[in-house]
Amino acid sequence: MSVHNKPSHIFDYDRKNLSANQLLGLYRSMLKPRLIEEKMLILLRQGKVSKWFSGIGQEAVSVGVAKALSREEYILPMHRNLGIFTSRDIPLHRLFAQWQGKAGGFTNGRDRSFHFGTQEYKIIGMISHLGPQLGVADGIALAHKIRKENRLTAVFTGEGGTSEGDFHEALNLASVWDLPVLFCIENNGYGLSTPVNEQYRCKNLADRGAGYGMESHIIEGNNILEVYQKTSEIAESVRKHPRPVLLEFKTFRMRGHEEASGTKYVPEELMASWSLKDPIENYRKFLLEEEILTEQIQEQYEQEIKAEIEENLVKANMEEQVSFSEEKEFNDVYKEFVNQQFENPYPKKNIRFVDAVSQALRQSFQKHENLILMGQDVAEYGGVFKITEGFLEEFGRERIRNTPICESAVIGAAMGLSINGMKAVVEMQFADFVSSGFNPVVNYLAKSNYRWKQNADVVIRMPCGAGVGAGPFHSQTNEAWFTKTPGLKVVYPAFPYDAKGLLNAAVNDPNPVLFFEHKALYRSVRQEVPEGYYTVEIGKASTVKEGKNMSIISYGAGVHWALEAIEELELKEVEVVDLRSLQPLDNEAIFKSARKTGKVLVLTEDSLFGSMASEIAAQVSEKCFEHLDAPVFRVGSMETPIPFATSLEQGYLPKKRLIEKLIQLTEY
Repeated sequence: MSVHNKPSHIFDYDRKNLSANQLLGLYRSMLKPRLIEEKMLILLRQGKVSKWFSGIGQEAVSVGVAKALSREEYILPMHRNLGIFTSRDIPLHRLFAQWQGKAGGFTNGRDRSFHFGTQEYKIIGMISHLGPQLGVADGIALAHKIRKENRLTAVFTGEGGTSEGDFHEALNLASVWDLPVLFCIENNGYGLSTPVNEQYRCKNLADRGAGYGMESHIIEGNNILEVYQKTSEIAESVRKHPRPVLLEFKTFRMRGHEEASGTKYVPEELMASWSLKDPIENYRKFLLEEEILTEQIQEQYEQEIKAEIEENLVKANMEEQVSFSEEKEFNDVYKEFVNQQFENPYPKKNIRFVDAVSQALRQSFQKHENLILMGQDVAEYGGVFKITEGFLEEFGRERIRNTPICESAVIGAAMGLSINGMKAVVEMQFADFVSSGFNPVVNYLAKSNYRWKQNADVVIRMPCGAGVGAGPFHSQTNEAWFTKTPGLKVVYPAFPYDAKGLLNAAVNDPNPVLFFEHKALYRSVRQEVPEGYYTVEIGKASTVKEGKNMSIISYGAGVHWALEAIEELELKEVEVVDLRSLQPLDNEAIFKSARKTGKVLVLTEDSLFGSMASEIAAQVSEKCFEHLDAPVFRVGSMETPIPFATSLEQGYLPKKRLIEKLIQLTEY
């Protein structure tokens, strides 16, 4: 140290083997996001930016971690990690366009801030629900590990986010599977206005690593050299010996959660003590004292960065505001997929519904070498319905993966697999349990393609339905939870032939598909089914019985109830349409049948309010009114939870009411 005997900085900087150019590079990399933020705060006050989440004071964490990873390794940041985006050299005009909601950004104006991803720069942005990205990181890392690529994934959360169940699920899954993930906690003191003493009781969040059998480290988050060097060392070790590592970066948020919230809730003395630890100011003093940085270099950096900011702001400002196109908005909800039909010229065999599902899965695994199955008890045990029995021996443990009981993390991991070029099938042991993973389904899988053109190549198998005496938590048919969520496809077959063909098609489809399998049909329905591989197009209904006097529109077990009721009442000329797919819905087939017969009954196993039956009835009434000879009738289960006792369950289900309604409609 040649300028002062006593350092003016408060951190113990150890340059180790870093060259002067490397030291200066780290400084410039921190300075850039700081100067961008200062400019954004001016624009915010001028009303030219709608919202801003500041990372001032936390630049060392973002820059240090980004510089420690290779450009081919994914990073999943939060909304204060501007330094990650700038360290990956994303063109500033694209960032500015993103923040202005313009098409030159990354989301076509459909999302704001850092809520985007980019495969080009291997950055996967957050969603506002925070937790799901932790599971997504697991999936990305799993793909690397399966392909033996010696790469890791870094994912960020704040100390507040560690209170979410997703944090526990993702860390536990990563630990059990030895996934190469750096779980980076930016402990910046406050979750919005809630201080850490109201967030958790352990002394350090890194202490939680022991509970997962996971290596953990506490790193001074405002010391750029400590962040960069320690993260680099750990990253290199993880590449050689894949495993998860928990990193707690001690830092502080110097501005509000977002600018409108301010910082009045922070004690003045706490703010003052952390202001002395400013990562850029302290590092600048160190470099000056070491005669590595000069005032001339400092001025040069500031001029270059500010010029770059202004130049790119002009470019972003000149871009037109994004224009609305109904066709474009609608077409971007799903990844474009040209359906390829595989015919079935194979010998047929009379098999059960459950066998058809198993055959489809097996043949899809044979067809797609990048397909992974995840679920509880799906490996040695073969699943609770024995659908995957023998799969472990045939396809191996890398592809047939038992999971802990952690639906949210597993669905997130499926998304991560898709991001990293693989396909995933997730088995819900029972469709009811998807509620524990609801968030990533409806907010991550469903919205990613629309938001930033990242599809979710995921099939979620949903064993569902009542009639088997399983009670309120193993009997729901909860398709209506998902049919109203744009971006999801929902398939619900009634026959073995369709089950096999549609499941094969679902695996081929690059969009997220919820595939409902009625448990009561598994071993009660048989059909002649081709033994080889074939597909049935998603989104096309099937007319299983022709007629001209009345139409019954249904799906799943309801189709069989309809056929039984027609036979019991000896009704003639009743047409039965099996929807097969609920999203997309074959409106053309529904309307064609309604216009043909003039009388329509829509049958669902679900309770009626807010059900598919209600939606279909409304559409038929609106589109086919002049062709109808009677009101559109709806039949569904009672507006109660599903009871266990046989007599109660039979009363709950709509079979008896179906008979009554059919008689009423016939006589109308």
